[in-house]
Amino acid sequence: MTNYVYIATSLDGFIATRDGSIDWLYEITNPSHSDYGYAEFMSGIDAIVMGRNTFEKVLSFGEWVYDKPVFILSNSLTELPQDIADKATIVRVEINKLIEQLNFQGYKNIYIDGGQTIQSFLKEDLIDEMIITVVPIILGDGFPLFGKLDKKLDFKHEKTEIYHQNLVKSHYLRDRYKQQSQS
Repeated sequence: MTNYVYIATSLDGFIATRDGSIDWLYEITNPSHSDYGYAEFMSGIDAIVMGRNTFEKVLSFGEWVYDKPVFILSNSLTELPQDIADKATIVRVEINKLIEQLNFQGYKNIYIDGGQTIQSFLKEDLIDEMIITVVPIILGDGFPLFGKLDKKLDFKHEKTEIYHQNLVKSHYLRDRYKQQSQS
């Protein structure tokens, strides 16, 4: 099973402004109308795990954008809108248990989305690959992609792509071998 992060961040490491807005992403010049590899990435994904805040942001788009099963980590959410009740599931389990359950159900490639959710998965060392697109903007404040960890996590650089001489998308693989050899 592989757990993926696929996300954009500002130069100063924020994924949303303080009020949760991602409008700054829509300001990116995109003359070729590229999806920057998102469709290709999603074609290899079996399911998505996200937190409540990310789920609420997705709902604000006006239409459900996923054709994969979505699992929403939330202790406060009690029900889903009727139109997506068969497309998403609220889960209230420890993330280690959730990953075990998803693996048992046959899901092999999981997209982990949302700042707090990504940070929780990193704390449990459950992220295997990260694809991070850096947008050349400094937000100055907001929701950071990364938070405090109890230990360092080694990743190795797989590749980098540059779009329109503007966006830098880098792909990193978790290097558990390096960590083990240093122990």
